[in-house]
Amino acid sequence: MTTRVLVADDQVLIRTGLIALFGAAPGIEVVGEAENGARAVELAAATRPEVIVMDIRMPVLDGIAATQQILAAPTEPPPRILVLTTFDLDEYVYRALGAGAAGFLLKETPPDRIVAAVHAVAAGDVLITPSITHRLVETYSLHHKVNAVDRTVLSALTARETEVLRLVANGLSNAQIAQRLVLSESTVKTHVKNLMGKLGLSSRAQAVVAAYESGLVVPGSTVSNSGSTR
Repeated sequence: MTTRVLVADDQVLIRTGLIALFGAAPGIEVVGEAENGARAVELAAATRPEVIVMDIRMPVLDGIAATQQILAAPTEPPPRILVLTTFDLDEYVYRALGAGAAGFLLKETPPDRIVAAVHAVAAGDVLITPSITHRLVETYSLHHKVNAVDRTVLSALTARETEVLRLVANGLSNAQIAQRLVLSESTVKTHVKNLMGKLGLSSRAQAVVAAYESGLVVPGSTVSNSGSTR
């Protein structure tokens, strides 16, 4: 099965480099390129890509605003948006996750991992690794007061759903969560789907943000091999 990809980046060298990379990768078809966020919104509607590789800093309309507009459109299924960042402004990435992006990459990510990331988000996974997620979200949480998700909202979740949300926020994949909790991966996927529905979230990335904003995951905490938070 071929994954249709739209590339949005205002830097010509990066954009053409990504297009060449995806063009040589099996299972990926580049259906368009955009030099700014406004053009990305137009092409997303016209070409219906499965994945959009989106830069953050772009003229006319930035990647965060473009992500919001694209995901707000009545397109079923909506495209999966993989945001690119130079990592110099953590807040941008935090806002991108909150906008519903499926994840993010650093621009210096090796080519093979970029290709793998596109396939991963196309398959419904979310590219959120513990090292990057913790740095971004914890840094933002330490310097900003956020109240978008009240802790009482979590009362709607079952104990198991709360535990799954905590592990998701710590960067664990569905397979890792399944192993940690001795569950099947399909059961974990069901828990993730149910908790996002109860919290009114549209993406797993937003679940990570919600876990931090609600205080379920405390900045600086990690999940040990035994499954406890420290």
